[in-house]
Amino acid sequence: MILDNRLKEKPLHPAIQVHKQYGDIPQIECCAGQLNQVFLNLINNAIDAICDRYKKQTLEQIINEPGMIWISIMLTEQKTVQIRIADNGIGISPEIISKVFDPFYTTKPVGSGTGLGLSTSYQIIVEKHGGTLRCVSQESVGSEFVIEIPLKLPQNSSSTS
Repeated sequence: MILDNRLKEKPLHPAIQVHKQYGDIPQIECCAGQLNQVFLNLINNAIDAICDRYKKQTLEQIINEPGMIWISIMLTEQKTVQIRIADNGIGISPEIISKVFDPFYTTKPVGSGTGLGLSTSYQIIVEKHGGTLRCVSQESVGSEFVIEIPLKLPQNSSSTS
């Protein structure tokens, strides 16, 4: 809902489509507000990547391949919850992908990003929830961020389900 305005149709580009596939998962113990911050950040970055792709395309190319974001949630065989957020944006080069979770690292122009969003997301997933966060990307094809978190928080974390 917060990002709805960024997904809507605008002059020179169609609406960005969001495809959701939510599996049947049990209730999990988590810090919901912090997880929402992670989801908001990853989806916002996906929108930015799609908008960057649009800047390099003709209107015809954009209409033929509109921006899309895929969100899927499932329970894994290892009894973790896996959340995937993928886009068909500009993608991330192999040289950069190893740095995306570093604090203050950004590919955005000065004034457009702090370089803290992915770093903070990584801390929330790995340190607070005892999970993993990884990125798979290919330039000009898109990116996918894969989050896996256990059903219960680690002992040293406080929870809000």
